[in-house]
This record gives sequence, C-alpha cells and structure tokens, in this order.
Amino acid sequence: MEKKIFKTVIGGKEVTVETGAYCGQANGSCIVRCQDTVVMVNATMNKEIREGQDFFPLTVDYEEKMYAVGKIPGGYKKREGKASDKAILTSRLIDRPIRPLFPKGMYNDVTVIATVLSVDPEILPEVWAMVGSSIALSISDIPFEGPTGSVVVGMIDGKYVINPTVEERKRSRLQLNLAGTRDAILMVEAGSDIISETEMLEAIMFGHEEIKKIIEFIDTIVAEVGKPKQEIELEHIPEEIDNAVREYASTKMDEVLNNFDRTARDAAEDKLDEDVLAHFVDDFNDEPKKIKYILDSLYYVKKEKVRAKIINDGVRPDGRALTEIRPIWIETGILPRVHGSGVFTRGQTQALTTCTLGTLTDAQKLEGLDDEAYKRYMHQYNMPGYTTGEAKGLKSPGRREIGHGALAERSLEPVLPSEEEFPYAIRMVSDILSSNGSTSMASVCGSTLALMDAGVPISAPVAGVAMGLIKDVEHGKVAVMTDIQGLEDFLGDMDFKVAGTKDGITAIQMDIKIKGIDRAILERALEQARQGRLFILDKITEAIPAPRAELSKYAPKIVSFQVDVDKIKDIIGSGGKTINKIIAQTGVKIDLDETGMVYVSSSDMAAIEKAKSIIQVICKDVEVGDIYEGKVVKILENDKGQFGANVQLAPGKEGMIHISKLSEQRVEKVTDVVNVDDIVLVKVIKIDEKHRVDLKLKQIIKKA
Repeated sequence: MEKKIFKTVIGGKEVTVETGAYCGQANGSCIVRCQDTVVMVNATMNKEIREGQDFFPLTVDYEEKMYAVGKIPGGYKKREGKASDKAILTSRLIDRPIRPLFPKGMYNDVTVIATVLSVDPEILPEVWAMVGSSIALSISDIPFEGPTGSVVVGMIDGKYVINPTVEERKRSRLQLNLAGTRDAILMVEAGSDIISETEMLEAIMFGHEEIKKIIEFIDTIVAEVGKPKQEIELEHIPEEIDNAVREYASTKMDEVLNNFDRTARDAAEDKLDEDVLAHFVDDFNDEPKKIKYILDSLYYVKKEKVRAKIINDGVRPDGRALTEIRPIWIETGILPRVHGSGVFTRGQTQALTTCTLGTLTDAQKLEGLDDEAYKRYMHQYNMPGYTTGEAKGLKSPGRREIGHGALAERSLEPVLPSEEEFPYAIRMVSDILSSNGSTSMASVCGSTLALMDAGVPISAPVAGVAMGLIKDVEHGKVAVMTDIQGLEDFLGDMDFKVAGTKDGITAIQMDIKIKGIDRAILERALEQARQGRLFILDKITEAIPAPRAELSKYAPKIVSFQVDVDKIKDIIGSGGKTINKIIAQTGVKIDLDETGMVYVSSSDMAAIEKAKSIIQVICKDVEVGDIYEGKVVKILENDKGQFGANVQLAPGKEGMIHISKLSEQRVEKVTDVVNVDDIVLVKVIKIDEKHRVDLKLKQIIKKA
C-alpha cells in the first residue's frame, strides 16, 4: 500500500489527510490530522443484503480512546466501556449529514467508525471525525452522493470564527456545528447565548463558505485515490404492482386523508391496508415480496397526497394552516414533593418535566477526552412505548433520548443563574406522556415551567418549536410548516427545531432528508419559528409569569460564603476530623472548593446558620477583645494544685483561663467554678508572641 498525504488549510489551521497506508481491507479509510489531534475514520459495506432486510442499515460510531489524552480508563477492567453521552452525540453529528446521500433503495449494511487516536488540548476532534467520514466514504467504492464538508462556527466579539479552539469557545456566544454539500446545508446543530435570527443565519452562511472549500479539497483527494463506485442492486417496487395499487387505492386514500382526527385517520388507513391486500390476494403471487411492495406502494401514495395537499392547498393532515400551532394547555406544581414540576401539552404531544435541586457535589462527573470534569446542569429525556400506544417494555436511553436531552439542556443553559448566584446542582427530567411530534421542543417548554415552579431564578423563559418543510423541486414550490406533528415529520423533508427566549435563539437542531436547503428557506424557517416561539412564550407566561419567590420547602437550603483559601485546611482538620465534627454537630452538608467558597446545605435553616457560625469562628484569627462561646476541655494543674482551664474556642483553637480570671473573688480550686464540658462565655485578654491565648471568664452558659 502506498501512503498518500494531502494538505490544506481549514479555519486558518493546517490539516493533513493520509490514505493508503492503514486499514487496507476497509472500503474507505483516512487519517485526519490538525496539529496534535488525530482521528482515523473507516467506512465499510457488506457485499450482500441480509435476508429480509427492508431498510437502509447505516451504523455510525465515534470511539474515544483514553490513550489519546494519555489517560488510563477508570474502573476494574481499565478498558474503554460504554460510549459516553458526548461520543453518542458526536456519532449523531456524523450520521445526520451523510444519511440522506446514500441511494434510495440501498439495503446493504454500511458502517462508519471514527476513532480518536490523539487529542491536542486546544483542538477538539469531533469536527475532524465529521470531515473524515465524508473523505472515507467519498474515496471508497460505497455508493455515496457526497462529498460533504463540516465546520464549527463560533462568534467572538461579534466576529465569526471557523473551528474555534477550546479557549476561544469559552469566549464564544455561539457553538454551531454545520454540515452541507457545495450547494446546500444538510445539518445544523447549535447552542447560543441568545443571538438573533439574523446573526444565526449569517453564521450558517459564513460556515457554508468554508464548507465549499473543504469539498473542493476532498474532490482533489477523490480524483487521485478514489475508487470506482460499486454497482449494487437497489430495491424498487415492481412497476406492475405499483400501477395496480395506485389505480385501485388512490381515491380511497383521498377519503382516508380527509380525516383530520389522527385516531380516525389511523383507523381508516388500517382498513384501507386490509382492503388493498384482500383485493390483490390472488395477484402477483410469483413475487416473494408481494405484501411488502403493496404496502410500500400505499405508503408512497399517502406521502405524495399529503405533500400535495400541503404544498398546493396549504392544508395539513389535521386541518391547520401552515403557521398555526396546535392547542396548548399548561399545568405547574402538580407533584407536591418534587422541587418543581410542569406539564406542557401541545396537541397530542405532552411532556412532564421535573426539577430536582441538589448541592454542587451532586454535579455529574464526566470522564472523557476533554478537561470538563463536572456538569452542574443535567437534562434527561425519556419516551416509553405507551406514549405512542405501543406495548413496549422499558429500555435504557438510546441515541435519540440522549440527543433530545442534550438539545433541551443546550436550550436552557443560557438563562440559568450562575453558580455564585444559585449554588445548586440542577437535574431536569422530561418524561414524555404522549407523542405526536415535537416532543423535544415540548420538553424545552416543560423545563421552563419546572424551573420556574422550583423557584430557579432563570433570566428569561425559553420555548421551542419544530419546523417542517415540503419541497417540490420539479415545480419550484416550498411549504414551511410551524409545529410539525409526527406524520409531517415522517413524510416531510426537514425537522428544524428552534428554541429561544423572546430576544433570541438559544439552540437549534436541523435534520434534512433531502440534499440540502438554501438561504431563502433557512431565513423563512427561522422567522416563522420566531413567531411561533413568541406565541408559545405568551402561553407560558400566562400560566406562570415569573419564577416562584421561594424554593420548595422540600428543596435543600444552601448558603454560600467565601473564606481565606489558607483556612480550608483548618475547616477540614486532620484527617477530616474538624469538618466531620461540624457535620455531626449540626446535621448539615458542607462542600468546599479550591477558591475558598464554602457551601452549607440542609433543610433546616437554623442548622445552616449554626454551621456557618462555627466555620466563620474557625476562619477568624483570634484577636484581643473577641468574645467566644466555648467548651472547657481540660483542667490544668501542677504540683501546687489547679491553676487554670483550657477552653476550646473553635475546632483547632484553644485558650487558657488562669484561675485568677475565673472570678473577681479569690478562687481556691478551678473546679469550684468550672469543670470539663462546661459551656462558657469568655473574652480574649492577651495573645503572646507564641500565639498563646489568655482568656477571662465572663459567664457560665451551661454546666456539664
């Protein structure tokens, strides 16, 4: 094998692509390097179609190798285990732009595996895995209608930046993952700090210009090392079956689609399926896939008619206008022991979201290839089978659930209070109760309700809406739909989710089933989404105008305050003795960080104040004139008898009361006045050069 090396500049950084030397049995393989970040991508395809296969089985995996950052994996096995959420989300980013570009009717298994081999701390590998997937497929013999290009767009000080470094991302108001062909945009995924529709659109167009350059670079690689594409068998419905089904069922399908009620329409469609299969029971018996082809033909009849009604007549499956949002109703505070809860219902889509508040030690610990170790805000999404009326058992979250949870998380992050302002870990869980499209956006709306119900001081409510598209290329017609339902998503060309406040966008996710969309469609969809979002925000603020003034009585109360960093060791004490004693004495939970911030939490505010007082006493340097409440810990004596008592002022701090300072009167024995374990009020009267503290008894508070 001969190694070929290709070089270009992307986003101001040199990028090298190597092919030919490694993974010779894969259909297509490449290694992409940007500085010290190295990603290998391999694409393979089975020569034969699996028996009974009736869909395109594309599998995309993104592998994080811990050796790439010089780490040994944790756990007993010391081996990479289940993919992290970030790896799963990256797999989705790779999958979404390439999936529409495989030939229709192709049922061969295709696998794309991106493996991270080395990571430069400033150059994140995800975008290079996306670029590498396009290169591996384009130079392979796998049928693929690419290439695609991929970039990340940031916005720093009002200027757009291609593939910002880790440090630049911290200053960026936008993180936009973008993929497309030379002619159109295929995939958008973004999180942003409340930016306008115009700013988002210009960011997408800016990124697309760089994508065009990447595709030109990939074209040069394909021209030199690309393999001829395989001629594979594509499955098509036999013409005689398709014509016969259409002739018999076309008018009947019109009657089915005249039902605007989903339940009635589904029932009518089931009857039509039975009718058509019965009608052709004696026909086409020489075709082994007869039933499949008949039902596929019916599906395409339905798809064409639904799309035609939308794009020609402006009539959607449920009778709504293109910009009309389904009826909304909202509830908050429905779960008495939960810190915050909200139900958002839009048509037949319903999400219950709960908010649970915890201390910062409840933050999620992450093990991955970047430096992020903890996540304070977590959003999780669940969608059981009963939401669509299916009898399916519960399963662990799949890629879809993780993706929807991440989207909702991104949508709300810009409005959350800072850790200093609100020192809580926040866990949101969206449980979908009923589904007919836009459940991810319903979970965004439900999250706003739950956060406000919990009393989390968010800066603004956030709502989300899913936009759909029907594009008739032949006749040059386009219909953009607001708040799409399941059928429109299934039969349409785009699922474009937009979340934000009244002032701007916080998150976007766009999936395309066709070969991309242009600026005009994007601009139209963004503006239509803005109008829909404002309508939904009005409904939310009617139900709950602002965050609750107080947290739930069941939520932990947290008080935070700053201490000198040098005092942290005094608060902890030898082997944790001091801090554990405070916890045992007060029943609170105490968290410390390296900056000297102290977080004291409990459901009992009096216990918090007591613990805070103890910590502040520990951290305060003892000064002459200070008054302390302390405990007698030792009676001092020598061969002449008792001469004083040691008093613990705070953990790790003691002073001595000489017998002469126990009373204005003469005292014969110290124990005539105080004994061990007495609680006393004392005043500091002297501190010598060796920091020894002399005390004077002011009052005995409690005898042992």
